[in-house]
Amino acid sequence: MKIVVLDGYTENPGDLSWEAMKQLGELTVYDRTAPEQIISRIGEAEAVIINKTPLSRETLEACPHIRYIGVLATGYNVVDVAAASEKGIAVTNIPTYGTAAVAQFAIALLLEITSRVGHHARAVREGRWEHSRDWCFWDYPLIELAGKTMGIIGFGRIGRTTAGIAQALGMKVLACDNFHDLSLETDTCRYASRQDVLALSDVIVLHCPLLPETQGMICRESIARMKDGVILINNARGPLIVEDDLAEALNSGKVAGAGLDVVSTEPIRSDNPLLRAKNCYITPHISWAPRESRQRLMDIAVGNLRAFAEGTPVNVINS
Repeated sequence: MKIVVLDGYTENPGDLSWEAMKQLGELTVYDRTAPEQIISRIGEAEAVIINKTPLSRETLEACPHIRYIGVLATGYNVVDVAAASEKGIAVTNIPTYGTAAVAQFAIALLLEITSRVGHHARAVREGRWEHSRDWCFWDYPLIELAGKTMGIIGFGRIGRTTAGIAQALGMKVLACDNFHDLSLETDTCRYASRQDVLALSDVIVLHCPLLPETQGMICRESIARMKDGVILINNARGPLIVEDDLAEALNSGKVAGAGLDVVSTEPIRSDNPLLRAKNCYITPHISWAPRESRQRLMDIAVGNLRAFAEGTPVNVINS
C-alpha cells in the first residue's frame, strides 16, 4: 500500500517517529503541502494522511487510487466527506487523544488571566522588583478561584476533566450538555441550562463541538446575560464566538478577560479584532500539542490504518 502524509510537521516536528506507519506500506512524508501540490503529491497513493491539508471533491476525482483518508485530528471538516463516501473512500479521525492536554490548557489560560504569572515574571526580569520601593508589587487585580463558579458548555471527556481540575481548585461547576449523566452530579458539580450557565458563572469554558446550533453562541446577546466581569475560555473551536462582539465586551469591561487557543480563521489574520482587545490572551491552537498527546495521536493513527488494511476499520466517520 502506498501511503502519503501531506502535512506531517505539525504532528511530528522531529520528536516522534513515523516508523510504525512505515511498517504498513510504502510511506512518503511531506512536512507541508501547498494547495497546488496536493494532487501531484498524492499521485497513486491509496492512503492519504492529513492534518489540515484540504481534500476537496476535485482532488478526490483527480486521484482515483485513494481508498483511505486518515485525519490526524478530531475535526475532519477539511475533507469533502460526502464525495469520499460516494467514492467508497473510508475517512477516519482521532477522537480521543488529547483530553488531558486540552483540559490542562484551558486551566492554564484561566490561571494566566487570574494570576498574571507571565506579566509579573517579565517585570522581575526587567528589574522592577529589584528597584521596587516595596517588598512586592502587582500590576493587575489577582483573582482567587476558590469559591467561584465555572460554567462548562460541553460536558464530554474534556469538559469533565476540566471540571475535575476546577473542583480541585475549590470551584463549583455548572455543566451544560445535551446528555446528562446524573451520576456525575455532586455537591460541587451539577447540570444546568445554557441560560443558567451564562447568568450564574464567574468563568465560562467552551468545550463543545462546532455545530449549526453552537456557531456564534457567544455573541452580543449571550454576553449581555453574563455576569459583569466574567472570564471566558475557549480552546474548542473559534467560530463558537462572534469575535467583534467579544472584542467589544472586553474593551468595555463586561468581560474581564478571555483566554483563546482558537479563532475563527487560522492562522489568525492581522485584522482580527481580538488582537487589539483588552485582556485577551490568544495562543496558536496548541492545547493538543504536548509530546505525550501527539504520541497518542500517532499511535491511534497507525492503529486506524492497520485496522483498515486488515479489513476491520475503526474510527470511521463515514461508515
